[in-house]
Amino acid sequence: MADERSAEQRKIDEWLPVTSSRNAKWWYSTFHNVTAMVGAGVLSLPYAMSQLGWGPGVTVLVISWIITLYTLWQMVEMHEMVPGKRFDRYHELGQHAFGEKLGLWIVVPQQVIVEVGVDIVYMVTGGRSLMKIHDLVCKNDCSKIKLKYFIMIFASVHFVLSHLPNLDSISAVSLAAAVMSLSYSTIGWAASAKKGVQPDVDYSFTAKTNLGVVFNFFSALGDVAFAYAGHNVVLEIQATIPSTPEKPSKGPMWKGVVVAYIIVAVCYFPVALVGYWVFGNSVEDNVLISLEKPTWLIVMANLFVVIHVIGSYQIYAMPVFDMIETLLVKKLRFKPTWYLRFITRNIYVAFTMFVGIAIPFFGGLLGFFGGFAFAPTTYFLPCIMWLAIYKPKRFSLSWMVNWICIILGLLLMILAPIGALRSIILKAKGYKFFD
Repeated sequence: MADERSAEQRKIDEWLPVTSSRNAKWWYSTFHNVTAMVGAGVLSLPYAMSQLGWGPGVTVLVISWIITLYTLWQMVEMHEMVPGKRFDRYHELGQHAFGEKLGLWIVVPQQVIVEVGVDIVYMVTGGRSLMKIHDLVCKNDCSKIKLKYFIMIFASVHFVLSHLPNLDSISAVSLAAAVMSLSYSTIGWAASAKKGVQPDVDYSFTAKTNLGVVFNFFSALGDVAFAYAGHNVVLEIQATIPSTPEKPSKGPMWKGVVVAYIIVAVCYFPVALVGYWVFGNSVEDNVLISLEKPTWLIVMANLFVVIHVIGSYQIYAMPVFDMIETLLVKKLRFKPTWYLRFITRNIYVAFTMFVGIAIPFFGGLLGFFGGFAFAPTTYFLPCIMWLAIYKPKRFSLSWMVNWICIILGLLLMILAPIGALRSIILKAKGYKFFD
């Protein structure tokens, strides 16, 4: 009986997207991590710098890079800390640290908010970039097409790609996306540098009141911090790497993460610093808009953004598909069939598309939700798990480092949503649903 159950369990695991394929190479983890982390948000970093100023801006960029690399290292280490067992999903690690029930309640809501939220943002980002390409290519010759139709065009790609079975099978899409993120980041800073520092450049804060400066500072803090949020899918990425007692998966995974983080630094720092240096406080919240010319280059950069967010959408959707399919097959006893997958995944893509169309100022919402969900899953939940599992000595280096990360993460979780909420309220005044 037990053998039958374990055979059935194995069959289900081989069908589920996260555990079905375990033969990824170390460099797969590099481009999966780059695709998950480098969002199109990199193009808004110069704007975030303009709200933070030189000193605080550079400090926040560097500290975020260091803390998130440290918490990512913790996740990679904890993946196989119990001999013979792998924590393939974030919530499984949470259950090990906090107990079966509590672990689920702590991790799953946050992970769902982040992953579904990011997918909705990418729907809007993809649609916006397609719209920009359309408007640039046929300036005044074409009739205006509303954003919602471009979001539908972007979604149509995902109605096809979402049926790839697992993370390994989207590695080609993910590689293309990682290359694209490097490409449009390079266009962002190189074209800015070529333009040169503007004659009337001004590095003072744009807000007229002290309160405005403070709120903008909080909001920008969120923008920079969430630029480093790939942790929600890191265990799922590591789950695809083969592992033996002699050669655990953490070796190749860590190698992939370090290369990914170097690429992330090469994408982020030049864009943030050069963009702000050239345009000062007049920089747009997407640095490509500030560039304006040459048209062909801006069209190309937007095309790269579209290809990149296609890959990113899939990377974040895969763990959600895994959760939905696990629930249906293990809890509700559905048979693991292709049509179950076909129906559930199409419903999910349609859902993210409709929300994206209904609320296209979702960027502000992400800052708001992101503060609640991104900050914990990226900045301090790994540290709390580490303290709960390894119990380092009080006031030892490990204990102090973890507590510093937890305190900074909590501050971020409280402050960033305040700034974002204000920007939503200001934008929502003249807004109509499904416009």
